Amino acid sequence: MHPKNPFNQAYNFEKLTEAHPPLKPFVFEYEYGNKTVKFANHEAVKTLNTALLKAHFGISHWHIPEGNLCPPIPGRLDYLLHVADLIPKTEIHLLDIGTGANLIYPILATRHFNWKCTASEVNPDSLNNAQEIIDRNPNLKDIELRHQKFKSHILEHIIQPTDVFDAVVCNPPFFKNRTNAEKSNRRKYKNLELSAAKSQNFGGLGNELWYKGGEVAFVKKMAEESERFKMQVNWFTALISQKENLKDIKRAINKTKPSEVRIIEMEQGNKQSRFVAWTFQ
Repeated sequence: MHPKNPFNQAYNFEKLTEAHPPLKPFVFEYEYGNKTVKFANHEAVKTLNTALLKAHFGISHWHIPEGNLCPPIPGRLDYLLHVADLIPKTEIHLLDIGTGANLIYPILATRHFNWKCTASEVNPDSLNNAQEIIDRNPNLKDIELRHQKFKSHILEHIIQPTDVFDAVVCNPPFFKNRTNAEKSNRRKYKNLELSAAKSQNFGGLGNELWYKGGEVAFVKKMAEESERFKMQVNWFTALISQKENLKDIKRAINKTKPSEVRIIEMEQGNKQSRFVAWTFQ
């Protein structure tokens, strides 16, 4: 993890259950008296997220509807910490593409860094849920939401002529279609020995999980559109789930003639992840 990530240490479950008592039934001890929750249990992860947001970020209300993606908070904060390293200033205006129902990047950016945040979302129900989170948490009141009404666009119709953003963050849909997403889901719960009835533990709506052509096509489209906003955005970034996709993605970005392209590698425990960043400035 990033050296500045407060989740470098094990979770303090006493503090977390005190902040959010509904977490307590999900906590159990494993070897040497260490405590954890079952991360294969979607409800346990949602409840843990609620506790983390309450205890560490002062978020009194956080809820996502059944079926929506439940983000890993330490990993999402790690992404933002690495993005912060790209920008030599503290007063940052962030644009989150596809914020989802969970609003996680604007929440973390607002509460951990005190950044100004704007977020887009294509799904009206997810957007409404994100707005409810804002409305029920006064400390998030400055977050601005924008509805992307055109599913074929990413940055266009969201970035307005007077906007200036220091960074764009994005967690693109990983899969090429619904079939690939469902295959991956079945493989996950088989590996974790979950019953079919619990297969929804890995949440995600269609627009959160798949895009025609997968993450390669999504980031290619994002790169094409980024050239039109090169004077309004300092760094464009996007998480990349599959390392083997980097070659095609970098090629697509380089076609827009940026001044710099970076691949930032990240580690969260045994998990390896990365994001691509490019700038025209």
